[in-house]
Amino acid sequence: MLIRRATTRLCLRLNWAPLHEVPLPNGRRADVLALRPDGGFVCIEIKSGARDFLTDTKWPEYRAFSDAIFFAVDQDFPHVLLPAETGLIVAVGLEADLLRDAPTHALPPARRRAQMQRFALLAAGRLAAAEDPAGWAAMRTALRAE
Repeated sequence: MLIRRATTRLCLRLNWAPLHEVPLPNGRRADVLALRPDGGFVCIEIKSGARDFLTDTKWPEYRAFSDAIFFAVDQDFPHVLLPAETGLIVAVGLEADLLRDAPTHALPPARRRAQMQRFALLAAGRLAAAEDPAGWAAMRTALRAE
């Protein structure tokens, strides 16, 4: 949980707009999908330890929905395990630093547009739910009844 919070704070410092637990069209879920000021998307996979990383091999499937992939880990994580084609974020307590930038692989324009629309709808929906939880719950119930 601390890595997640530290990663969020880093995103905000970098002027990135982070969303947590973002469902992707391929059925995967990104730990963090952040929108950068240049319109690029960054997928950040949070790893709690070496075992978590070694048993989770789905991260390459995020490439189709982001311009760059980062791993966020704590200071004790063995960095040599992480692939060179990804960026590295290291968290210490509630703070994190970007230690290695990720190579960019630009999304095709049509996919970027679709991703931007999904991102905006998810962010707006979450904001509406935070502002009016009862109204959001009533709307979700009504949608399920249809």
